[in-house]
Parts: sequence; structure tokens; C-alpha cells
Amino acid sequence: MISLRSLAQLLMLLIQSGYRGVASSPTDEGALRTGHGEHGEPGHQEPHKDSYSTFASEFLESRYLSDDGYPFPTAPPVDPFAKIKVSDCGVTKGCIRYGKPGCDAETCDYFLSYRRIGTDVEYEMSADTDGWVAVGFSSDKKMGGDDVMGCVHDDNGRVRIHHFYNVGQWAKEIKRNPARDEEGIFENNRVTCRFKRPLYVPREETLVDLHLSWYYLFAWGPAIQGSITRHDIDSPPVSDHMISIYKYEDIFMPSTAYQTFNSPLCLLLIVALTFYLLMGTP
Repeated sequence: MISLRSLAQLLMLLIQSGYRGVASSPTDEGALRTGHGEHGEPGHQEPHKDSYSTFASEFLESRYLSDDGYPFPTAPPVDPFAKIKVSDCGVTKGCIRYGKPGCDAETCDYFLSYRRIGTDVEYEMSADTDGWVAVGFSSDKKMGGDDVMGCVHDDNGRVRIHHFYNVGQWAKEIKRNPARDEEGIFENNRVTCRFKRPLYVPREETLVDLHLSWYYLFAWGPAIQGSITRHDIDSPPVSDHMISIYKYEDIFMPSTAYQTFNSPLCLLLIVALTFYLLMGTP
């Protein structure tokens, strides 16, 4: 039976033998002689190739190159569309909502927000439609001669920002588009978009200076092959006063279905009917 002392000595010999084999192997000594002359001068040395790094590089090449040796195309990163925050309305941006009381950017018939960012104005728009949503800048509350920005959902599922000019009741697309940083999405049967537009522009008929106040025209409707058609309602809503991008308001405009009980005449009739029922007939 081997004693503990003999086992310890044998283990020490194995460790020393392994250390000597690693530290000064004939292969390493030959490599040193090949790399230096007799007096330590550099000589001819074959390029050293690390077997692991060579394997790794060959693996990566085979992983990311096609059979023809060309890199596989990679899709550019796509940032998700950031949802419109209505909690900022009236605080850090202005908002106009048209629809049911208490609606937001995802439930209003129409939603618009605006805010200043440096020398630009950022707009966010959303409407309950699968076609297009737009805002017009008017001096008289009427369609005709208006600068219009629209977001159009095309047949490929993309939402693009277009620039229009109202000629009467017809919107003519203008090639010069002041929009930048465009993004849009079509989801849950809603067209939603966000873009920036310069605050100041050279004087031109189809472009207005946004530092001035304008009546805002709101419209939306269907599109055919990426082209807008007539808006959904005969009389699109208009802001009741001129909007200034320097004043962040949170404006609610009830849609037609909710306007009945808000008119002064209707309220007067309701009061008269209530008084009649309480007092009874003479």
C-alpha cells in the first residue's frame, strides 16, 4: 500500500515535469532560434498564427457571409413609434381634441398637438381613419388658399407626410415639402404621425409662417392608392379662434354626436321642459 509520503513525492514529480514541459519545450526553443540570430539579432521568422483566433475568424466568416462570399444584408434598425402623450397637453404642448368628451390621441375622432422645438414646430396628428389625416392653416376659417400638412396611409402600409395647398375645396399636392423627422404608423384603424416643420419660412404663397396665429382646419378621410379623397364629414371642424404656437392650450371640441346638448338653444329647451314638468299644466 502506497504511503502518503510516497504519493506526495510522486505528485510533486509530476507537477515539476509538467512545468518543465510547458516552460521550455523543444518546439519553443526552435522557435526562439528561428526568430533571432546568434547574437540576438532578429532573423527570419514565420508569421505566428494562433489556432484559436484563426478558427474563430473562419467561423465568423462562414456565419455572416453567403455561399458566394458576400455579406448577408442586414435590415436597418426600426425605432418603434412613441405613443402620443396627452398628459403633456396644456403643459409642454398644445392639443386640440375632437370627439367624445374625455377622449385621447387613440380614441378621439381627430387629435392634434403642437410644440416648439428650437426653430421648429413639432406636430402630432391622429384620426379614426384608414386613409389620411391633415391640418390646414387658414386666415378666415374657410377652405381655399390654405397651407395644409397631411399624413397619408398608402397601399404598402406606410404613412407618409405630404404638403398640400387648398384650391377651393380641392387639395393640390405641392412638391416642396417642409416636413422633416417624419414618422407615422397605421394601427387599430388609425392613422397617426409626427413631424417637424420650420417655424420661419421664406414668404411664399403655399407656406405660412407658423410664428403667426392661424385658424386650424381639421380634416381626415379615405385614401386610394396613397392619394387622398374627400374628407369624411361635409363640414370639417375648425378652431373657434386663432391658434398661437406660443400658447399651449388644451382644447376640446365635441363631435357632432355630442354637440346637441351643448348648444344654447337646446339647453334653453331642456330648462323649459323641466320647468313645465315640475310645475304641471295649468
